[in-house]
Amino acid sequence: MKASKGFTLIEVLVASAILALMALISWRGLDGMFKAQTQLQARSDASQTLQVGLAQWRTDLDNLTTLQNTPALDWDGRVLRITRLHAQDPKAGAQVVAWTLGNGQWTRWQSAPLTQSDAWSQAWAQAQIWGESAGNLKANSNQEVLVHPLRNWQIYYHRDGAWSNPLSSAVVGPSNNSSAPNNPSSNALNLPEGVRLVLDLTDDVQIQGKVTLDWVRPTFTAVKQ
Repeated sequence: MKASKGFTLIEVLVASAILALMALISWRGLDGMFKAQTQLQARSDASQTLQVGLAQWRTDLDNLTTLQNTPALDWDGRVLRITRLHAQDPKAGAQVVAWTLGNGQWTRWQSAPLTQSDAWSQAWAQAQIWGESAGNLKANSNQEVLVHPLRNWQIYYHRDGAWSNPLSSAVVGPSNNSSAPNNPSSNALNLPEGVRLVLDLTDDVQIQGKVTLDWVRPTFTAVKQ
C-alpha cells in the first residue's frame, strides 16, 4: 500500500500567508469604502445645511417690509438687520432678524413677533447688541441659530446699476420710530435694488471655497432708457 501524502510545512505557510494577504486587502477595501461613504455623507450634510441657511437668507429678504419711520434694512459693517413680516402669519406682526459672523460661525438671530413700535425699537437695538456675542449658544440659545462655519463674509448693495459697499451711502430713511409699525413707508424708495452675499468658507469643513448669492428686490423694476 502506498502511503498518502499531506501538505508540507512550507505549503501550509505559503497558503496561510496568501489567505492573510487576501484578508488584509479585503479589509482595506472595506475600510476605504466606509471612509469614502462617511466623507460623502458629511459633505452632503454640510452642503444641505448651507443650502438651508441660504434659503433662509433669501426668505428673510423676500419678506422684508417697510414700516412707517422704521429702517427695513441696515448694515453696520458687522450685523445685517432686517425688518420682515412674521414667517408663519404676516398678520401676527413684524419680526427683526439679524445675520452676522460670530465665533467663526455664520449666525442668525430673530425676535418674537412685534406689533408695537416700542417693542420693535427694543428688538432692533437688541439685534445690534447681539452681534457682540453672536455664536455663543449658551448666551443666545433661544433666538440664535448657528448656520455654517465661515472664515469671512461680505455684503454689497446694488444701487444705480452697480455693486458697492453698503456703508458708502445711506440705505434707509430716518430711524425715528415714534409711529406704530402698521403702515407702509416711503423708505421703500431708499432700499437697494439687490443684495450680494459672499461667503468665504473655512478649510476644515467638507465644503470649501467661496459662495456668492445675489438677491434682487421683488418690487424692483428696471427703468428703460
